[in-house]
Formats: sequence, structure tokens, C-alpha cells
Amino acid sequence: MPKKAEKKESTEKKLEEFVDIDVAIKKSSKKAAITKKENKEIETSVNNLSDFNWHNYEEGIDQVDEKQIKEFEKLVEENFVETLTNNVVEGTVVHMTDREAIIDINAKSEGVISLNEFRYNPALKVGDKVEVLIDIREDATGQLILSHRKARVIKAWERVNDAHDSGEIVNGFVKCRTKGGMIVDVFGIEAFLPGSQIDVKPIRDYDQYVNKTMEFKVVKINHEFKNVVVSHKALIEADIELQKKEIIKQLEKGQILEGVVKNITSYGVFMDLGGVDGLIHITDLSWSRINHPNEIVELDQQIKVVILDFDEDKSRIQLGLKQLSKHPWEALADDLKVGDNVKGRVVVIADYGAFVEISEGVEGLVHVSEMSWSTHLRSAQDFFNVGDEVEAKILTFDREERKMSLGVKQLTPDPWTDITKKYPVQSKHTGIVRNFTNFGVFVELEEGVDGLIYISDLSWTKKIKHPRDFCKSGEKIDVLVLELDVDNRKLSIGHKQLTENPWDKYEKEFTLDSIHNSEIYEIVPKGATVKFNDDVIAFIPSRHMVKEDGSKVKKGESVDLKVIEFNKDTKRVVLSHTQTFKDFEETNKKVMKKKMQEDKQTSKNTLGDANEQLQELKDKMDGN
Repeated sequence: MPKKAEKKESTEKKLEEFVDIDVAIKKSSKKAAITKKENKEIETSVNNLSDFNWHNYEEGIDQVDEKQIKEFEKLVEENFVETLTNNVVEGTVVHMTDREAIIDINAKSEGVISLNEFRYNPALKVGDKVEVLIDIREDATGQLILSHRKARVIKAWERVNDAHDSGEIVNGFVKCRTKGGMIVDVFGIEAFLPGSQIDVKPIRDYDQYVNKTMEFKVVKINHEFKNVVVSHKALIEADIELQKKEIIKQLEKGQILEGVVKNITSYGVFMDLGGVDGLIHITDLSWSRINHPNEIVELDQQIKVVILDFDEDKSRIQLGLKQLSKHPWEALADDLKVGDNVKGRVVVIADYGAFVEISEGVEGLVHVSEMSWSTHLRSAQDFFNVGDEVEAKILTFDREERKMSLGVKQLTPDPWTDITKKYPVQSKHTGIVRNFTNFGVFVELEEGVDGLIYISDLSWTKKIKHPRDFCKSGEKIDVLVLELDVDNRKLSIGHKQLTENPWDKYEKEFTLDSIHNSEIYEIVPKGATVKFNDDVIAFIPSRHMVKEDGSKVKKGESVDLKVIEFNKDTKRVVLSHTQTFKDFEETNKKVMKKKMQEDKQTSKNTLGDANEQLQELKDKMDGN
């Protein structure tokens, strides 16, 4: 295409746009006031158009001056904006109705925005400048659609991002409470203010900040979820850090400062010393024993404390409250000594004893062994409860170490003082089973006097594997004093000695080689048993179960039995059936043997006599 034709076509387009502009300006002039300067420029443009020779231009006779084209482009640039969709531009309110605002953005037509988008600004009036977003360049009716709300959101995010990047301090309006913090309006965006970022001190009443405008710092932006987090604490910390450095420089051990109770925990109290935090441990709150710090202090209370210690960089400061007063041990009476009786209150109970507070901050330990004369140790809970008022005797007393041991049993007589009169040997008594061991039972005869029954002294007849099989804890039991060792506080007692030993009678009844007819009670792996009574169950070894015919005795069969072993101490009786008939045979053999010996002797004497007679006869014959 020739350059002249291209230029002509370009100029024609510009002129057509110029005509459109002329129509738009005429329409706008009916709705809004236009400055004199703008009117003059428009009139000049219209006059130029009226004088323009269109015929010559179309025929290509006249050529447009380059200077005029530049002036035309300048005029368009100054009076009109680019109406690309989703662009944010500034417009002017040129007219308002009950429901809408007409906004001029220097485009072909004005845009319309609902007044609902300006509810935050009830003072909106004609002539105000507002930011708008070109939502739709031209709808089906040719109307330009604008949005002030969307423009505000876009601009707000731009301002929030800029504030986050630059660290700028912004103003925000606290709208309401929410879980974990507050909702803050920043540039029209709802931002989250965590409860921990409101102040350097713990916040107990969030409602006091609602409907207030405060300064904030944007600390975090989540672009994916469109979340903004702000902090008011960050602004305070910056100021406090400067104060903190000044205070730390002046800190010294033993220095007394005034602070405010910032937080209370189970282990201590955190103090605010004017920008510097310190901890009072629970043991440094009071000379007396306490269960929780809130017994001494309360939140926001202003108190004086003393600096006990701190680390090298002074980031951890240990404080004390009780050190501001005199130690209670120093206030004790000078004449207090070992052996004195004191009264106090039980403050702590442990397994090994109880701590008794005899005055504020002064405690003594009553060991469990000093609570009763009984040698059978129990838990301290069996004697005392926390809060009990008790009287005790001072056993040891050390002012320098600030230690004291107390005793309660010393207030009552020692039961072992006249023990020989109360419990002489062979005297009968009734006691309570208190404890078991593998070798016996401990029986309490009275508070502080316990005796031991050995397992062998529980019963004459029963075979007891463990004392629990014979009696139960807490039961009453009759006993006989067998032995008394006053020096070692030992008392040996017995239960079976209260009755006669039935085995003395059984010893006479079941003598060795005595024969008894009884029924076989049970067959066991190594023999059989015979039950004479509840106390005597005899045993028959397998080799002694053989009968005369070679068979063995059976369960339920009644046979003669011979006692071949009896032991009263071990309560053992052994029987034999076999020996009942073997002994009879042996006896017969012995009788027969004796008779044969007698007969043999008799036969021998008769033959001798015959020989003597023959000899006498021979002698007589020879003499003749």
C-alpha cells in the first residue's frame, strides 16, 4: 500500500475518533460544568472541523499538516483515558440520584455506580474525586460499567503490600472480637490481630479495644488465602527495647525495684520492671510454705522486689519477695531449746513424716517413727491430716542450719517401761494381727508393744506354708508370752501353746511296732495314705503296700498296719502292711529253728548214752 494511502487511512480514523469525541463532549456538557479552558479548546476544534475541506481531502488534493496531527493527538491524550477492562482510574462525581452516582472518567460516556458502594462515605457529593475500576467497557446497552468497591480492594491490597514491604505504620479500626484475637479494618481489608500481638502484657479483657482506632504494623500477608496479620505489640516492643537497655545497665544484685505482677503460674510470678521481665520463684515469695503464688499476690498488683541473681547478659532475672523481710528463724525466742513442748499446724504430709509449722516460716519435721511407740511403722497419713493442730516435743534444734526435728510419741509414757509387769512370761493376752512375714505374724498387744508369733508356734497339727493361711490382718488372736527381751524390745509369743499338744497323746497311741487296722485313704505316686483323724495322716511307702499274695493294697481296703516310724516334732507317721505278715513268718521260722536245735541236742544225748552203755558192757565182758 502506498504511503499516501496509509497516511490517508490513518488520518481518517483519527478524524472519525475526533468526531466521536466531539459528540461525547457535547453530551457531557449537558450534564456537567466544563471549565472555560476546555470550552475554548473544544470550540477551536469544532471551528477547525467546519472549515475543513472534506472534498479536497477525499480527493487527495490537500495534505494534512504534521503539526495539526500532533496537536490533535495531544488534545485526545489530555481529554480522554484508556478504557481497558480491569483498570483502576480516578473519576469525578458529576451527578447523584437517590440510588446511583454518575462518574466521569473522561471516556466516551460516564459510568454509573450504586450508592451502596459508598456506604462508608455518607458525605459523598458532586465534585468529589473517587477511584473506580473499569469493570465492563461497554455492556449490551453501551453503558460503561464501573466499580468503586473493587477499586478500593485493589488499591487497599497495594497499600497493604507497600506497608508490609516498607514497614510503614498504618491505622486500623478494631471491628470486633474473634477466636484468638480481633478483626481490624485496614484500608477496607479485614485483617487479623492475634491476642498475643495486642500488647506486651497478657490481655484479659479484649472488649476494651473494640471500636477503637489504633496503630498497627503489617507483619504477615498470605497472598494465596488473602489473609493479613497485623501487630500492635511490635510497635510497643520497639519502644520497650530502648527502655530495657537503659534499665539493664543499672541492674545490681540486692537492688530493690518496684514492679507490676504480669503473670502468675504454678511455679512462680512474672514481674514487669518497666520493660524488663523477672521471675519470683514460688519458694522466694514467702518464708511460709504456700501451695500457689496467688495466695500471696494478684495480677496487676504493684509490689517491691529485690534482685537475687541474673545471667551474664541479664536476660533472666531472679527476683525475691520474702527477702525484703527478716528471716523467721532469727525472730525465734532465745530460750527455745531441745525438750521444750511446742504447738503448730501440719502444713505438709509425706510418706516419711509430717512438717509442722510452729510459727510463720519455721517448720519442724515429725518423722513417722516419732509419731508412735509402735515399732510397726505406718504412713504419716494414718496419724495426721494437713491443717491439724498438734503438740510436739523438740528433739533436735539447730539455729545455724535452721533445722528442727519434733516428736509426738514422747508426750506419752513409753509402754516398755513396765513391760515385765504387764506381760510376764507364760501370761495370756489378746492382740490384733498387724503384719505378716514369711517366718511369722506380728501381733499388737497395745500401742507400742508388738509381739512375734513364729510360724511354728501357730498350730500343733496344721502344716502352714504362710501365716496368711492361718489368720488375717486386723483379726484378734489369743497368745501366750514365751520370751521377753526388754533391752532389744522384743517379745516372743505363741498361739498353739494355749492348748495341749495332741501329739503327746499320739506318741503313746502310735508306738513303734504297734499294729492298727485302718482303711486306705488315698493312693499317691510314692505310696498311700491312711487318715486316722484330722491331725494324723500316716504314709505307707510303696514297698510296704505288698500283701501276702504279692498284690498291693487298694484305696478303701481295710488292712492291718504296723507303725515303723513316728516323729512328734515333724508330725510324721510311717506304716507298713507288708511287715505285719513277714514278722509272723520270721517268728515261726525262729520257733522251728529253736525246736530243731533242741531236737538235735536230744538226739545227740541219746546216742552218747548208748555208747556209754556199750562201753560199760564191753568193759564188763573184758573183765570177765
